[in-house]
Amino acid sequence: MALYEPLPEGSVRLLRLLPCSDQSSEIRCKIFICPLLTSGSTHLYDALSYVWGPEDNQSSIYIDDYKMSVRANLHAALLHLRDRFIERVIWIDAICINQEDNGEKGQQVQSMAEIYAKATRVIVWLGEVADKSDYALEAIRTAAQEEYAVVKQYTSNAADRTNLEAIVTLLERPWFQRIWVLQEAAAARHILVKCGHTEIDGFAFCSGLRAQSQYHPETVLRSPLIAYLMRGAIFRPRYQGSRENWPDRFSLNIRPLGELVDIYHSRKATDRRDKVYALIGMSSDDPGAAGLSANYNTSWKELFQKLIKYCLSPQVSVNTWDDVEVAAIGGKGCILGEVSASRTQHDEQHVSIAWRNPPDFFDIDWKEKQSSQFTFQASAKPIEVGDVVCLLQGATNATIIRSCNDLWTVIAITVPLTISLRKWLASIKVFPYDLLLIWDWDVSQGKKDYECFMGSRMPGYLGTDCQGQDSMDAATKLWNHGLLLNTLGRYEGARRTLGKAVQIYGTGTTLGSVSKPDLSNSPYTEEDERTIRMMNHLYIDDKAESIESEYEQDSLTPLAWAVVEGDEALVGYLLDMDADIESKGGSYNTPLLWAATTGHKAIIKLLLDKGADINSKGYRDRGALSQAAAEGHTGVVNFLLDKGVHIGSRDRDSHVPLTLAAKYGQKAVVRYLLDEGANIESMGADMETPLMWAVKESCNIESGGAAKTLWSASANRVKATIELLLDRGANIETKDRRGWRPLWVAAVKGNEAVVKLLLDRGANIELKDNDGRTVLWEASEGGHEATVKLLLDRGAEYRFKDRPLFGFGYRRGDGRHK
Repeated sequence: MALYEPLPEGSVRLLRLLPCSDQSSEIRCKIFICPLLTSGSTHLYDALSYVWGPEDNQSSIYIDDYKMSVRANLHAALLHLRDRFIERVIWIDAICINQEDNGEKGQQVQSMAEIYAKATRVIVWLGEVADKSDYALEAIRTAAQEEYAVVKQYTSNAADRTNLEAIVTLLERPWFQRIWVLQEAAAARHILVKCGHTEIDGFAFCSGLRAQSQYHPETVLRSPLIAYLMRGAIFRPRYQGSRENWPDRFSLNIRPLGELVDIYHSRKATDRRDKVYALIGMSSDDPGAAGLSANYNTSWKELFQKLIKYCLSPQVSVNTWDDVEVAAIGGKGCILGEVSASRTQHDEQHVSIAWRNPPDFFDIDWKEKQSSQFTFQASAKPIEVGDVVCLLQGATNATIIRSCNDLWTVIAITVPLTISLRKWLASIKVFPYDLLLIWDWDVSQGKKDYECFMGSRMPGYLGTDCQGQDSMDAATKLWNHGLLLNTLGRYEGARRTLGKAVQIYGTGTTLGSVSKPDLSNSPYTEEDERTIRMMNHLYIDDKAESIESEYEQDSLTPLAWAVVEGDEALVGYLLDMDADIESKGGSYNTPLLWAATTGHKAIIKLLLDKGADINSKGYRDRGALSQAAAEGHTGVVNFLLDKGVHIGSRDRDSHVPLTLAAKYGQKAVVRYLLDEGANIESMGADMETPLMWAVKESCNIESGGAAKTLWSASANRVKATIELLLDRGANIETKDRRGWRPLWVAAVKGNEAVVKLLLDRGANIELKDNDGRTVLWEASEGGHEATVKLLLDRGAEYRFKDRPLFGFGYRRGDGRHK
């Protein structure tokens, strides 16, 4: 006769553990069938929660006259549970389920939450006494007793160092890491924790752990995540009444399945399918209605795909494999926001999310509708600042993802949101981004090389050794990823990814097809076709590499890079793809300021048409007009003035555009600005006019250059600008705060050519500065012999009777010899 007879519908097997006064005697049991699942009541049996343990170490027990091998951990549990005189009725999955019958196994596994919920008590078996586990349980019990004492004794019940280490070791036992024990603890109405002969009530165990963690906040002692499930056991109602009054589907209704998976997927299971099946009975939604139920004839690959489509949407594409707990998920999506703050406290995560463009109907009370705060159950993968909140097309819940090179990793597949947020999600109809998400349940290995993983599992997906159509597919995916990074302000990554996309596009296609990509019969959308043409355009112009590296030191955004390159087509494309038109990236300049600096008038017009701020400020608060004037772009200056930019707009140093044009020798711009009415005597913060700044630049004072300027083309350009200013009536005797005039500035640095120019234009050679010094004094003290000779030849009065004419040995201002 077989040990297992077919189970009638709604029935389970229960085990009678027969008593024996001799602990060394063999274990004998009986099995009987009970219509437990058709009953509406709690029943007088225990349910065992334990870890199966290694398969290689087994012992025998007897069920009726049938000899059965069980694993060592279960055998030890039965020995400790066996009473000397009274039989015990108990449900044990390894014995009460026919493990060889996948059909029965799936059906019974589906009912396990109900089996544990209807038990009078759930016994948690942690294993034999070891590593002072008995001392650990006693320390936990004592702490709980003091916590709930009517009269507080205020004696330190904190575990000493030895017992504390024993508690930490106890919490590292396999039971606390397994997936199935979650459901078993969550379903229990009463829990007894047993380790060897030592026992403690489940509520006392959790209370004592919490108390001990408060006694030792500086240690690694933390209540395990399962403790909050155990603690609630005594508050759960007993099942009474007829089965007819129950819902058709039994569930513990703790959380939706997606949230449960996020929290617990890192827990261990002998069969990885149990990482899903163990949570179904805890879910508050109905996965079974979508065909997601315990079925051990279903492969892990197929089950994982079903789970993902259930949590997200049937519209996503999913690739899974039987040998790894990793999935590659593809789909269209939109970006909702980013995590701006995150902290973990106990078993909760407190997260702030900064939203991107929330709708007007948002009725949440937050500051300017920019962010909101949430408290989530701590998940297997902690949420971090910078994580991105997205919505995949067809999904009803948001997903939190994290950038990982050219991919995204899933941090939380299902994010619980408020009713108002769900209303927003339901209103979204545009999903502009192609997302490739990697959901990896192995959190122990840290950041992985997912590009390598994808290259081995899905060759060609990211452009590895692919050509033709595959090359364009891979390049398009990378390009879209780069655009998304750009939208999020991850500019370094965006530049790298966009450049890589162009390189893959170019190296994977033949030159014939690159010059004119044939998209007439392609499967691409209109947006994809535009992307391919843009990559083709950049590849032909040989700009792929410079996207990544040429302007790296300035941390240019991709849009700013396109502006600097003068690539009007790419600028228009990026603006259409929602690039931030006012972003400065890691530089001082917005795209408009870069366009003004580089003189790309057509791009300036395009940026302004798209809403760029014509009054944006860059380095030292310089506007577009000042930038263009400094760089000598007369056409841009003309265009900006026509657009209404004020000709006298000042930067942080009170410099006007005319001053900057004069300083950098931009003669044509100086002439144009003067013709347009610019004030030739406009002064900066130190009372320096455009003429003074032109003379300064000619002498290279600001840059700290050599004493005698090497007259280059640039220096000659500045000299010509000085002549223009003088021709247009600039005051040659203008003074700065020190009382220095242009002639002083030229003499101090020994710029003989400019000194001669100023003297020829009538500069007064005998005037003094605020310290009473003449220009000859300054030139002499600086040791500029040629300049001194020129000044003397022009009639400068020599007054230094008691010192050498060329004061190389004199300190400035004190008259003493060194």
